[in-house]
Amino acid sequence: MKKLKKMDILFLCIFVVLLIYALVTGKFAWFKAWTTQSPYLASFVKFAVLATFGECLALRIKTGSYYRKGFGLAPRVLAWGVLGVFVYIIFTIFAAGAWPLLETLGFTTPPEGFGLTAILVSFTISVTVNVLWAPVLMVLHKVSDNRIENTNGSLLRYLTSKLDIAQLLREVDWNVMWGFVIKKTIPLFWIPAHTITFLLPPYLRVLCAAVLSVVLGVILSLAAQTARRRKQAPNVGAK
Repeated sequence: MKKLKKMDILFLCIFVVLLIYALVTGKFAWFKAWTTQSPYLASFVKFAVLATFGECLALRIKTGSYYRKGFGLAPRVLAWGVLGVFVYIIFTIFAAGAWPLLETLGFTTPPEGFGLTAILVSFTISVTVNVLWAPVLMVLHKVSDNRIENTNGSLLRYLTSKLDIAQLLREVDWNVMWGFVIKKTIPLFWIPAHTITFLLPPYLRVLCAAVLSVVLGVILSLAAQTARRRKQAPNVGAK
């Protein structure tokens, strides 16, 4: 475990101060209004800030520093912001379709509060989101990561250089992507976590997903580190 640095303490203090400020001054009312009135912008900002911080945190865990040359802070902020907008769209679509789907299966009691039907609806949304869409998000994120690395973290090159999707997909370690990121994290973490997320009021769901994306950034970064170690490991069976 890396020792705490001044930057760690600064981040912790900022988080605590913002949390206390929001709780004491009642700014959650403003947050609710902003999220409701400007959902796309709000989703962009939440993911741009929180998910990018998750990647900085993963870098801190691996290297002891929140930033390094070629990390590509600006393109990561942009990429996560755009993905945040997609998250809002997908959440809206799947949440609207969950109850009608359950009705086709014979359920007749509408969800209320935190009852069993509400939990079932949240679970249905979580399963459909994570099975039908989350893998696409994870692959898109990895493709974006590969492009950032290939363009040395330059926002200008990230936006303007030739885009070779086929090559970026070939650079994905599919053993890790399928064997760890998709096959393990979706059923063991994301489905339970998003079941809780969809029990929350709609204006809090994208924020909760953005907080969870901090975990996603750490998971994907550690998965990439595992892949690199495996590639660098000597072939024990070789003679």
